Amino acid sequence: MARSLVDLFRLLSSFSPPRADLHNAPWDEYVDWAISQGLGPLAAYNIEYRLGSAGVPDWAHDRLLTVYQGAANDNVMKLVNFKRAVSDLEGRHVVVIGAISSADSLYPHVAFRPVDEIRVFIDPREIDPFARFLAQSDFKQIDAAPESSAADRLLSDDRTTILLYGQLIGDPAEDEGLRVRSLAHRAYGPSIRRLDLEDAFLTSVVLMGKSGFAVPMIEFVDLREMLTGAESTGGVYSRQMDRHQVALRARRWNIERSLYAAGSIVEALFPETSEIVRALKPDLTLPTRELLERLVVRPMTEIGRTRGLRGAEAVRALLVG
Repeated sequence: MARSLVDLFRLLSSFSPPRADLHNAPWDEYVDWAISQGLGPLAAYNIEYRLGSAGVPDWAHDRLLTVYQGAANDNVMKLVNFKRAVSDLEGRHVVVIGAISSADSLYPHVAFRPVDEIRVFIDPREIDPFARFLAQSDFKQIDAAPESSAADRLLSDDRTTILLYGQLIGDPAEDEGLRVRSLAHRAYGPSIRRLDLEDAFLTSVVLMGKSGFAVPMIEFVDLREMLTGAESTGGVYSRQMDRHQVALRARRWNIERSLYAAGSIVEALFPETSEIVRALKPDLTLPTRELLERLVVRPMTEIGRTRGLRGAEAVRALLVG
């Protein structure tokens, strides 16, 4: 039986894919799209080590495996480079967010989650001192980060890009709360921390909303794993999320529309999350729900989509209000 693009996406983004015959899968549509969405390394691992090639054509197998090997090498280079730059820093709260935190806390292998750039959340008063500290490791400021990234500073040593955020929520007290609740991440040194689970989930939603949901599909795999308790890693995020705190903070941060959209997208992509997502989704008015479904949820759940969301500015305005 021929498999649909949606079937192939769900199978190859799983951490425990069932055996399957993939002779008649839509590889021409899937491969380039999956690579562009950060899904290539995980798909390659599943094909090579979990599914026994499963009838995958040689060209698709070889292309994805090359991406896996490249992502593994690239991730190791960036993470080791970052560790060398910050491991001697003491007495600070430097919070890593996004891919660098997700790669080793949500994924069974760090190669599965591409780390395109390293995102760091720091007290806004510490941005300049921290940038000067990184300059000792040849990190220099480059052109301003894209507006949609919401970053305050962009640094690079021509191998690794670091985005610095002085705020995530926009309220100084709430941003300070994120730093206070953060957890030690000693693999990178005594000053490096990561967000607690609920905060990691909600700040991912915040950044998605600020970008108008112009994000790669791998970020919804991140959300899936946070929602389901990162069962494959047995790590710091391997627990049930505190739903009351998620609802409370989403209301306080005024991100209920972004939370509704993100949850609806994850639920549509990964139906196994439905019960968890429905317990977390805020109760919005019918017109707002219909707008979010039409402008954000349906386009983002169109597997194989290569174009951006139409009316991105209007979407961003709707989400961040």
